[in-house]
Amino acid sequence: GVSMAVAKAAADSLNLPLYRYFGGSNAFTLPVPTMNVLNGGKHAGNELAIQEFMIQPKGAETFYEALQIGAEIYHVLGKLLERKYGRSSTNVGYEGGYAPKMSESTEALDALVEAIEEAGYTDSEVTIGLDAAASEFYEEGFYTIDGKRLSALELIDYYVELVNSYPILSIEDPFYEEAFEDFEALTNELWDTIIVGDDLFVTNIERLSKGVDMGAANALLLKINQIGTLSEAFDAASMASRNGYTVVVSHRSAETEDTTISDISVAIGAEMIKTGAPARGERTAKYNQLLRIEEELGDVAHYVQI
Repeated sequence: GVSMAVAKAAADSLNLPLYRYFGGSNAFTLPVPTMNVLNGGKHAGNELAIQEFMIQPKGAETFYEALQIGAEIYHVLGKLLERKYGRSSTNVGYEGGYAPKMSESTEALDALVEAIEEAGYTDSEVTIGLDAAASEFYEEGFYTIDGKRLSALELIDYYVELVNSYPILSIEDPFYEEAFEDFEALTNELWDTIIVGDDLFVTNIERLSKGVDMGAANALLLKINQIGTLSEAFDAASMASRNGYTVVVSHRSAETEDTTISDISVAIGAEMIKTGAPARGERTAKYNQLLRIEEELGDVAHYVQI
């Protein structure tokens, strides 16, 4: 909090928008929003082990268009879930995603694919991201998912099957938080998929350095309050970018309407931003700030292509 307050005061003293103070550049990109629209795990009261099922409108030409696509799919998904599971299925979790009574990952993924298609988009325009948060369903060397107890090797096969069957672009925290070797194995197996370390790296350059050396994951989830200061978070983002890792700027489950992460995502050229469904004020505040930044930048703004 102190770090953010000092940065905002410095930007104000120079009469600069926060993203320009952070970035100090005339070239800015807008990140692809990865929207948590369907919840499981500890974010919901259903039987899904995977915590977040996200949509990623990567085929848009502007952030404005990406947000519109995401909002359209979100509302189509809500109607689809109500038809199939009843009105209570559109109750939302911490981050605005729906929390229907589902039990298997494929059930959730099928619903996302159907909603994307019903909204008029293709899997080349809109992909899917998963946040497994696997530490939450890991115990004594095994992972309990879809009613099965899987070893790490079996879980790798499980993820490979999902990626082969659905338009999945990214998987966050596919294993528990100390499983560097398993992250390495999955990254090698799914070399064309973004494997994101959140609990694995905790925005810490020492843990990230270990991951880089091993080839464990190929993306960093950047949470500024996870490491404690903006300077340390920027150090982690810089290390990730230098080593070819995708940077995903992220909110937290418990949020306020502060929009600092929107400015950060533009300033550091993050490829993606993770800040919930297009619902609830503490989530939409970030999207609205990105819309304002894109409008202010005009032709200088470019939407990231991933």
